[in-house]
Amino acid sequence: MVKSLENIRKRKRTGGRIKHTRGRRSDEKDTFSVDTLLGDHSVRIKSSRGGNIKVSLVTDNSVNVIDKSTNTIKKISINRVLKNPSNRDYERRGVITRGAILDTELGKVRVLSRPGQTGIIDGILINE
Repeated sequence: MVKSLENIRKRKRTGGRIKHTRGRRSDEKDTFSVDTLLGDHSVRIKSSRGGNIKVSLVTDNSVNVIDKSTNTIKKISINRVLKNPSNRDYERRGVITRGAILDTELGKVRVLSRPGQTGIIDGILINE
């Protein structure tokens, strides 16, 4: 899956082709999105523009839970994904994204971080 670049692949107003002077840079190559699932801890590292790196979480089985009542943070294992309001298909497949509701040992947890972008799952305990 390769992303087309507007400034490279253009045509003249008359319909003639423009000969591009360079190819794609490595940060301009598009890849499939990383869908975080339940499983043993696994990350994917991708280099980005400016020499930076992006860590994407592929699979994980624990979440850092913030409990506002006791003001503590604990690392808790995830049982399953209950709900994912961002996409119904993600809910069926058990994909963890920001806003997903997880079932843990302490109860329901809502994900606050972006696992596909940051490489970690942070959540807050939901009191119902």
